Formats: sequence, C-alpha cells, structure tokens
Amino acid sequence: MTVLEQERIQTQSTSKTFRVIGRRVPRPDGVDKVTGRAQYGADVKLSGMLYGKVLRSPHAHARIVSIDTREAEALPGVKAVITGKDFKPAEDRVERSGEGVVNYSYLSQNVMAQDKVLYHGHAVAAVAATNPHIAEEALARIKVEYEVLPPVLDVLEAMREDAPILLPNLRTRELGEPVSDRPTNIASHEQYARGDVERGFAEADVIVEREFRTSTVHQGYIEPQNATALWNADGFITVWTSTQAAWDERRELSEILHVPISNIRVIPMEIGGGFGGKLNVYLEPLAALLSLKAGHRPVKMWMQRDEVLKATGPTSASVIRVKVGARRDGVITAAQAWLAYEAGAFPGSPVGAGMGVIFAPYRLENLLIDGYDVVVNKPAAKPYRAPGGTNAAFASETVVDELAEKLGMDPIAFRRINAAKEGDRRADGPVYGRIGYIETLDAIANHPHYRSPLPAPSAPWCRVGRGVASGFWFNWDGKSSASAIVNPDGTVSYLEGSTDIGGTRASLAMQLAETLGIDYTDVRPMVGDTQTVGYNDATGGSRTTYGSGIAAYHLGKAIIRAMKERAARLWDVPAEDVDVDGDTYCYGERCITFKALCAKLEETGGPLSVSVSVDTHGAIPALATHVVDVEVDIETGKVSILRYTAAQDVGRAIHPDYVEGQIHGGVAQGIGWALNEEYVYDADGHLLNASLLDYRMPTALDLPMIETVLVEVPNPNHPFGVKGVGEVPIVPPAAAIANAIYRAIGVRMTTLPMKPSAILKALGTIP
Repeated sequence: MTVLEQERIQTQSTSKTFRVIGRRVPRPDGVDKVTGRAQYGADVKLSGMLYGKVLRSPHAHARIVSIDTREAEALPGVKAVITGKDFKPAEDRVERSGEGVVNYSYLSQNVMAQDKVLYHGHAVAAVAATNPHIAEEALARIKVEYEVLPPVLDVLEAMREDAPILLPNLRTRELGEPVSDRPTNIASHEQYARGDVERGFAEADVIVEREFRTSTVHQGYIEPQNATALWNADGFITVWTSTQAAWDERRELSEILHVPISNIRVIPMEIGGGFGGKLNVYLEPLAALLSLKAGHRPVKMWMQRDEVLKATGPTSASVIRVKVGARRDGVITAAQAWLAYEAGAFPGSPVGAGMGVIFAPYRLENLLIDGYDVVVNKPAAKPYRAPGGTNAAFASETVVDELAEKLGMDPIAFRRINAAKEGDRRADGPVYGRIGYIETLDAIANHPHYRSPLPAPSAPWCRVGRGVASGFWFNWDGKSSASAIVNPDGTVSYLEGSTDIGGTRASLAMQLAETLGIDYTDVRPMVGDTQTVGYNDATGGSRTTYGSGIAAYHLGKAIIRAMKERAARLWDVPAEDVDVDGDTYCYGERCITFKALCAKLEETGGPLSVSVSVDTHGAIPALATHVVDVEVDIETGKVSILRYTAAQDVGRAIHPDYVEGQIHGGVAQGIGWALNEEYVYDADGHLLNASLLDYRMPTALDLPMIETVLVEVPNPNHPFGVKGVGEVPIVPPAAAIANAIYRAIGVRMTTLPMKPSAILKALGTIP
C-alpha cells in the first residue's frame, strides 16, 4: 500500500473482526446530492410564501436614534416590517448551546439591534414582501437616524480603561465572580495554574518568549444561512433551516420569541457546511416574527454572501503571549501563556478552549495560563472547528519548535520527551484517558515524508523548509436519541437526530448494522426533526460519531432484545435462553436469521419499533502531529505548500473515507487560515473584503495531495473504540507552516495570516 493510499497504523489489539466497521461503504445520501435532488434550506417552497430581507447597519458602532418604516410599509407587495421594538427583551441567562454557551439576551440583540448597532452589518430591520425585489426596494425606503460612535476593533485597544464601551451593563467576571462596578469591554478573566512557574523558569537552561497575533477568520461554508418560518394561526411555529443544532435552535427561538418550546418545530434541511458557524439562530426569529405580522403566511429568507461575512459569527482574532523554559535534556520546566480573544460584539469568545488547547500535548509540572474574553465592534464570534485551538497552537507550537532548535534537538524528539500520555493531568484539570499522542509522533518520525530529503527549490529565488506541529482537541459526548422500525423484509428504518455534515448517516448506520450483525445496506438511515425523534445535542464538538454512535449501539441492543422475545414466542421458549451470534438467533439446534425472523413479525406479536435516549460520557480527546514542506518565493513572499502529511489518533475509523475526509478538510482550512484568510476592516469598522473574491480561501490550485496516517488507539469507553476526529486537524497547520517557513527563510513568523506582504516585511524587503 502506498502512502497516498493512506496508511493505517493500529496500536492496540484489534483482533476482533468487524462485519461493517472499517469498510468504505457508499453514503446513503450520495445519489440525491450529486443529482441535485437533496433538499437544502433555500429549496423550501410553501403555498403563499413571502420573501424576507434584512436592513443592516452601515456603521460599526452607533446609537439608533429613530427608525421610520412608514414608506416601506406603504409599498405595494410589502406585508410586514419589523424592528428591534418588535422583540420583547430576552432573559439575561446563560445556558449551554452547541459547542459553547449562549446568553439569550445577547443572542436576541445580535439577531436584531435594539438601541445600538455594534458591528458593520448588524440587523436593524426586516421586511417581508411578495417577492425578493419588492423586499429589497422596501429596505431602501426605511429611514434610520444614527448617532455614530467611535468603534474599537482591536483586542488590546478594547482592554484599555479609556476605550469606547460597547455594552454599558457589562462587568468583568474574574474567575467567575464580578470584580468591578465600572463598565468594561473585558467580559471575563479565567486562569489555570499548577506548580510554581517562577521556580520552573529558574530551573530552565533555555527560555523562549514571544507574542503572537491572529486575525478574524470565517468558517467559509458554501451554503449561506437561510430560514423559512410559518407562525400558524394556532400558535405553532415551524421552521425549516440549515442548522447543526435543531434542538438548540428550538430552545433559542422559544427564549427570543417567548413561545413555549412545545409550540416550535425545527426541521433541519440538508446542510452545505457549518464547521460550528450554524449552531445558533440568525434569520429564524426574523422569519417567524415576519410570518406572524404578515397574517400567518410563511416567510423565506436567505443571506447574500456579503451578509454571511459581515453578520454571522467568524472566529476570534487574538493576541497570545507564550513563555516556555526547558532544561538541556529537553524536559520542559515551566510554561506560561496570556491569551486575549476578541468576542465580537457580545461576550463568548472561545478563549477558554484556547486555554485548554495551548499546552495540552505536553506533561507539565509548572504552568500558568490567563485568558481574557473581550468585546469589540465586530460580529459576535462563533465556533469554528476546534474553536480557539488554531490560535493557541500557532503560538505554543512555534515556541516549542524554537526551544527544540535552541537545544539542538529534533523537533519530534523534543516533543516525545515531553509528550502527555494516559494518566497525565491536562492544564485545564482532567486526567488523560487512553490517548495516542506519542503514537502520532512516532508515525510522523517514521513516515517517508519526514525521512526523505527536502526537494530542491524550483528557482534560485526560492527557499524550501520543513515544519512540524502537534495539536489537541477535547472532544465531546452529549445526549442523543434514535428510533428504529424493524421491517418484515429484514431491513431496519433508522431515524436519528444528528444533522449529517460529514457523512454521519453512514457512520451511525454502520454502527447500528454492526451491533445487529446485519449488512450495512439493510439499514435505511434518515435524519429526523424536533417533532419526530427524541432530543439530540448538536452536530459539533466532534461528538456525533461517538455520542450518537453509542445511541445507535444501544438501539441495536434494544432491537436484539426485542427480536429474542420474538424468537422465544416462535419456539415457545424463555427469551433469556435464546442466543445471538451475529445475525443468527438460536435455541439449541433451532436457528433463524435476523431477516427470516423479521418475516415472522406478524405471527410473533406484530409491528416492531424501538426508541432510545442516552446521555453519553467517556469521550477521549484527539491529538495529531503534522509535517509540511513549503517553498517560499523571497522576491514575492508567496508560500507554496509542497507536501503535507497528518497523523492522527482516530480511535477507530468507522468509515475510513470519512475520517480521511475530515482530516483533509481540516488541513485545507488550516492552510487557508495560515496563509491567506483574514477580515480586513478600515478605521471606521467597515468590512472591506466581504466577498469570496476578496476573502481569499484556498482552492484546489493552492493545495497538495494531503497524506493521512490513521493511528487507531481505540477508546475503551465506546463499544467500537470511537474518538471524535473532525476538529483536531485544523489545530496544527498554522504552526507547522510557520515552522516550515522559518526553516526556509530563517525568520520566525508571529502573525496570521502569513501572507506575501507579511513575509516580505519579515525579510525586511518592504517596510
């Protein structure tokens, strides 16, 4: 098997033979998606449907003095206009939602500005009309008077005592407790501490200390946000939308609209990417209120690309300071980090996750980590694939690489000396379970990529370099529900509630089939909604194949118990005496297959359906190590990726294609983050690159063939050894590329993106 055919390294006994797991089976939604029959949010069509559009603020920070909607309301074809006055205040309460937490008051203010606009693109009014063109014309007739206020766009500027204040009622919470009565932009300060860092630095022979900056970056999903809502005359609301978290959105709608949660049905459509950016509501409450105000007619809304970039949740820009010391033998003696993350207009940056990621791959006795959540006049930050992790690893892994260099050690050997393993305590407190970090280091160290010489530069003005970096993500488990109908022909209709983003219909159906001992093609999976299947936590946090997979396993076990009862009735024997081996049920010499037993459902009790709900625990973090070769054109500053290899502890690869695809996708996004992607604002807070022409994501022309090594260290807490795999691949790329650039040109890069102008400035070519 060649490297490009994807190596699989198994580091724990895997002698068990699986019938389904590990195969590269077809995805059940594949035909509909490639033929265009799959129904996405913008495909919804209802009788009497109206079309909604949103008026957005041209200012980054301004007080709303007045809004006059009379001309818009008088336009023929306009059926409803809403503003912030149509929203009752939501409760100032924080609950877990998706991959983080949500404050319903802030969420409501983000959906529609109340008394102030807090970023360029903040919604201030919305219109529903008989066609989109009339709705757009109506927006132009709405008169808004603003009192423009000075914006604050940089996290360090926002932390100054004399900075413009975004939220007059915001007070800093220090380690969870309020510490000041003064208005502030610093929402919170958290800290992790262990040992004695001053003593640790005193014991160090080498210390590296640097400051790093990262820019605001968007998830870059292709499908824009959308929502169609019908607020029926009976008080029930149905919403069709592109979402990763139907049940979270139902709760958010309930809180924002002050409607009982049982009166709301959220139907998740097929989703054209999310990466954490589709966990919370944007258009859904607007469409619902417009539907109510328009006489209970359905209202359909979707964003244009500039709205997606201006007004949905990108990830945080950040400033991170890292100081690490080590002895001559390579042992890290102390590590300290200071992280300030931009939350956007409302508190809620992923700085806490960044604090957990920054030193996670390493065994440390002395550490101190401080994190600050800071509001600025930018869109409210939302999760983006391992939220906060890429920023943190860019800083720490660059410093780790520099330490290895100063000690004259191979960068992988240095990491191996300090590598965390099972039983070690993480910086944020928990003790590691069975992780495979050392195995990923060994996989890269022994890989042909790392062992081969660097290629020669393509031109005299080019330089080449190789870089290494590691990454961590927590992973999550959460609550999941599933239902099944056992059909007389031996197939199982399987209903689960996790939005399918990365092929989870297939990976969950495979786990159900494996549990039942039947063929994968005999499981017919469907994604349900909030009225058709029990509660499911979000598709996010690398939890779905793990958490919903456990639900599939328990569903399979429940079906087996029910089928044993049916076999017992058939033979008139005790059910506990029926044995099951794969798809075969036996009592003594009498045996029957699952499929044959299904054909006898009518004579053994009639139709058979089963449902389960589980609150899963036992997720184990994922770790990865990446190596990359780059070529830097020192005349233009352009960085080209020549070769990229990612080794990752994947637990158990249920469907290897999807696991590899998750790694490929994370690496591709990490390359974009490293080299090109950033929000560009002018001094007044206007977003200048709100299009995919100007917001530069990598294309196929920018990427090499990404090689993957699947390191299988099964999770003992899962029946099939699953660990989440989707998020850690985006964590190491920026640092790995920065380290490769250093090896090529001899200059440490400390800002993202490492675009051509930044490279030339670092080289001293341009001021």
